[in-house]
Amino acid sequence: MISSLGSRLFTGRYNRKVTLVVFDTICCLLVALFYYEIIFKIAFRADPAARNAFLLQIAAQTFAVIIFRAVAGIYGNIWRYDNAKAYLRIVIADGLATTAIYVIFRLTALDLFANDYFGGKQAIIIGTLICLLALTSRFTYSVLYKRYNRKNLIKEKTAVAIVGAGQLGALLVEDLKDNPNSKYTPAFFIDKDVNKVNYRLLDCHVYSEKVGDERIQLEHIHDVIIAISGKNAEQLSKLYHHYSDLGCRVRVYDALVSAESSQQRDRPAIRNFTVEDLLFRSPLNVETEESFSYYRDKTVMVTGGGGSIGSELCRQLARCHLKRLIIFDIYENNAYEIQQELVRRYGDGLDLKVVIGSVRDAERLNAVCNVFRPQIIFHAAAHKHVPLMEGSAGEAVKNNVYGTYNVANAAEMCGAEKFILISTDKAVNPTNIMGASKRMCEMIVQCRTDSKTSFAAVRFGNVLGSNGSVIPLFRKQIAEGGPVTITDKRIVRYFMTIPEASQLVMQAGAMAKNGELFVLDMGKPVKIYDLAKDVIRLSGYEPDKDIEIREIGLRPGEKLYEELLMKSETLSKTDNDLIFVEKDKPLTREEVAEKMAILQNAIDDSDISGEKMKKAFAEVVDTYREAEVVNQEAENAPEMQG
Repeated sequence: MISSLGSRLFTGRYNRKVTLVVFDTICCLLVALFYYEIIFKIAFRADPAARNAFLLQIAAQTFAVIIFRAVAGIYGNIWRYDNAKAYLRIVIADGLATTAIYVIFRLTALDLFANDYFGGKQAIIIGTLICLLALTSRFTYSVLYKRYNRKNLIKEKTAVAIVGAGQLGALLVEDLKDNPNSKYTPAFFIDKDVNKVNYRLLDCHVYSEKVGDERIQLEHIHDVIIAISGKNAEQLSKLYHHYSDLGCRVRVYDALVSAESSQQRDRPAIRNFTVEDLLFRSPLNVETEESFSYYRDKTVMVTGGGGSIGSELCRQLARCHLKRLIIFDIYENNAYEIQQELVRRYGDGLDLKVVIGSVRDAERLNAVCNVFRPQIIFHAAAHKHVPLMEGSAGEAVKNNVYGTYNVANAAEMCGAEKFILISTDKAVNPTNIMGASKRMCEMIVQCRTDSKTSFAAVRFGNVLGSNGSVIPLFRKQIAEGGPVTITDKRIVRYFMTIPEASQLVMQAGAMAKNGELFVLDMGKPVKIYDLAKDVIRLSGYEPDKDIEIREIGLRPGEKLYEELLMKSETLSKTDNDLIFVEKDKPLTREEVAEKMAILQNAIDDSDISGEKMKKAFAEVVDTYREAEVVNQEAENAPEMQG
């Protein structure tokens, strides 16, 4: 047992601590020897009492230094990686140790300073020398260790150009140099600031952007890291594409865990670019404390709660300290997955109910709402795939239109405070069955201005990463070796992330009064062709060289561009500068009922072409047009410019 204890004591972390204690003891003795031999050797020889007092003082001061350093955690540090804070702790610990010795010896009968040649400052001088020796030795060890490891590993490292010779760039260089496990070594900086160009920062030359491009080619640099504080998405995108075109792998150095979630790390780190970084705009944050507090202690139901938007909405709502969260979904697998995720994360802290059912089933909806009495209902359940709905037009009406009608009625029946419909930009001047059905859903919501329940709709563009969206499709095609297929190189779309979409919906829910149609300022539309190239590059391949991009032609009902805002309607700002409200003149309930009757009469499950339903939608949605007609005029559309 004793042997085992001794073995543990002198191995691993114990060995390191014992070594440091022994080292510090030797340092103290060396200082004492220096002090004795150089300063007071002659005086102490003449005065044996002073010599004995000096030896006692050295022993006491050495003991105090060891104790105070141990309390300050000095011996728990790995000094080859430590920084200024660790050195400051040594200064504080030694200062306290010296002060303690000075006070103790002054207050005791052993007044060793009575004959002190420096008027009582002997302990302070010795303590200062001990501290300086400790700082110097540890700093020297750290420098030599880093230099040795850089020398040994330099052949394994990849030279990297750093864009941004500022504070973030300097921090990156320090990280690369101090970390022996880093696979990068800094080659040089690139910066557009003329006050930095041709200077050196941490032994790295700073080049202008033009010269930097030449050095990349000359030195065969294949890796570039962007390290710019306060960069916006447009800057980031331009830099990414610029250095990608030079044949470089481009990464970014910042504190984000991911651009999609915008979550922050404690300190910056190197990460890969994501599609969200290349949206040509900064990620939008429409989340406010007021909107979150609105949902506190409320019972909230989400239809389609297992889908991409619905599940993220449930995640956001679960943070709001709800009274109860109800997930309503027809697809049990998705519902089960989000249920298990929330149970793992919140346990008994979230009152969660998962109900399987279809929005087509009015009786089931009424029963669920009657039992749980939700105060707020988010309606996210819908068929959303444009080409599929062209061939299943009746199903689109049954699920989207009548499903919305059923949920809206259930909301009124149970006395819900608010009902929020998840809509789409495809409802603006629709050219397909799915878009037209969602426009009809908006009409159902807007006509209920006489209701005690506040109804509103939220409209946004394509959601990155959602089920059935282009990004998962592109990635799957790339994994299979290509080709990546796009319908048309000219096609453009508005994009947002799943967290942005869910935050917008929650914000709208908190702001909604009655009949509003909320839209988000999503910036410029993105070319799907450019998006495909970016996804290929982010996967480590070269577009049309390693992975082919192939045009397959527009699908039925698909138009070249989407209009985010209905330009014929009044647009007004809200308290949030990113959110706008469109409020056209609503129809009456009777007018909406007449339109729904027309759609009901057109439902024919044998009509695979959807021609009957297209004619019906042309009658009930006055902005509905054939996609072919709109595409012929697309070149003049402002969304297609630039």
